[in-house]
Amino acid sequence: MKAAPYRSIPDLFLSRVTATPDAPAFLYPEEGIWKSLSWRETAARVRELACGLLSLGLSAGDRVAIVSSTRLEWILADLAIACAGGVTATVYPVSTEEDTSFILTDSRAAIVFAEDADQARRIVSRRDALPRLRHLVLFNASAGLPGDAMSLLDLAALGRAWDAAHPGGFDAAAGAIGPSDLATLIYTSGTTGRPKGVELPHDCWLFEIESIGKLNLLGPSDLQFLWLPLSHVFGKVCVTLGIGFGFPTAVDGRVDRIAANLASVRPTFVCVVPRIFEKVHAKILEQALASGKAKAAIFRWALGVGTEVARRRSDGRGIGVFLEARRRVADALVFEKVRRRFGGRLRFFICGSVALARELTEFFAAFGVTILEGYGLSESTAMTVSNLPHRNRWGTVGLPIPGIEVSFAADGEILLRGRGIMRGYFGLPEETARVIDPEGWLHTGDIGALDAAGHLTITDRKKDLIKTSGGKFVAPQHVEGKLKLDMPLIAQALLHGEGRRFCSALISLSEEELLAWARAEGIQGASYAELVRDPRVVEIIRRHVEHVNAHLARYEAIRRWAILPAELKIETGELTPSLKVRRRVVEQRYREVLESLYAEVPAGVPADSAEALTDSRSP
Repeated sequence: MKAAPYRSIPDLFLSRVTATPDAPAFLYPEEGIWKSLSWRETAARVRELACGLLSLGLSAGDRVAIVSSTRLEWILADLAIACAGGVTATVYPVSTEEDTSFILTDSRAAIVFAEDADQARRIVSRRDALPRLRHLVLFNASAGLPGDAMSLLDLAALGRAWDAAHPGGFDAAAGAIGPSDLATLIYTSGTTGRPKGVELPHDCWLFEIESIGKLNLLGPSDLQFLWLPLSHVFGKVCVTLGIGFGFPTAVDGRVDRIAANLASVRPTFVCVVPRIFEKVHAKILEQALASGKAKAAIFRWALGVGTEVARRRSDGRGIGVFLEARRRVADALVFEKVRRRFGGRLRFFICGSVALARELTEFFAAFGVTILEGYGLSESTAMTVSNLPHRNRWGTVGLPIPGIEVSFAADGEILLRGRGIMRGYFGLPEETARVIDPEGWLHTGDIGALDAAGHLTITDRKKDLIKTSGGKFVAPQHVEGKLKLDMPLIAQALLHGEGRRFCSALISLSEEELLAWARAEGIQGASYAELVRDPRVVEIIRRHVEHVNAHLARYEAIRRWAILPAELKIETGELTPSLKVRRRVVEQRYREVLESLYAEVPAGVPADSAEALTDSRSP
């Protein structure tokens, strides 16, 4: 490839095509098998779509929105938008109609790529509120084309005709883009308020390639499996890394296919969010303990051996001949089987988005599975801090990548500065000024500290810190993480206690795990709402809360709690698309439940929830 720096994403992409035209670029599922697309073939499809956009009158800087789950067409459309000089505005496919309409209006999208007819109908139903929207293009038109929408094949046909009639037009459009031109509007899902469009110029994405390249973390021999939402900055940067380093990416956003895809694709690395590890961890323990006393004993023994080995390696200590011999036996009996679930070739996971419990990192390290936890925001183009294979300190999010400065405000808020920091929030100068100070520091809203070795630890979100009436500060994510650990029934938890005498918790159970528990207990026909009231379920949660409290400071212990009548979900607006709890939404929705938990004499939670339980220690 040409020597860096590149001028733009199209420059980076077309340079990759020139350097390795016949190497595999993307793998994608079709009719039950994985098909491959080379960089040359990818470029041909991107060119058709880019020229199609130009034929529709797209001008430099025009916004084009994508409303779709993660799939190959998302990537092709995004690259086509960039090559035509446009700006991609991201919309989560699970966003409400109201949020989708808001983003399309706020970004002033002229063209929208929608995944299918269902997504298209949601957009068409609000067409009157979208006066700037000129064209709607469907990735999957098998169920028909609503209104005046066109298919991706239609757009490609228009592109081929435009390309033939305008020699050099594509090259001129792609070549006119510079590093300071806007590439992407990443709309943050946010835990409160309206989504904001994070302005990321081309140079922000190029910075990620240049900086991560200096870490020697990834190379052309890697194979990535990608399922993360491409509407999220974490998912989109994964695609950019593949272009920059030349490795192929297997793309399939279907969450229910992750386990099967890992086994069939056999990737060398995968970017994930902590919820995946929480679920896999719970499944491993559940299966091990349900396989009989003998196998459960072998599992416990192997886990103890693996944990000791992992701790010694993490501390830089030697293993020794006898411990290594036991590790080999444990590996053959237990660990290798677990690693095969991930394909057997995995070098590491890169984990981000929300905090990962240290216990989970250690647990998987015992099996020989490396998790590199990192840190970044939409406002910093994702990865700004990361652990590395040879410098992986559990419980931290790692070291600043080259070119990123880290500092702290007086209250411990983490400040970031560097080329990867956003230009600002689209159309919101006052909001921008609140988070980027005159010296260029991005105020992240996260609280943290650097250890002696330079690793960053995240304590909590600044705005989420709870201050009890006794003046004690409590980090809710720390407690919530412990609640979810080792308890597959718990899907989400929300700690509450601002201005209160003690902390309480709202606990949301997993429908999938709860129904599986019911089947195992021989309970037939019971609904989710009935099961959350079952005294056996309540007792399981009570014992688990007591166990968690035993490892917490007195002021952060959960004194009273309630099981919610429904699982918190994205579709109901209680979770963001990256699975973060919208605290204010949940607290408002269950305000009466929370108030009942603080009654002088527990009156019980309303009839649509489990009964509140009180810790044995007085508040």
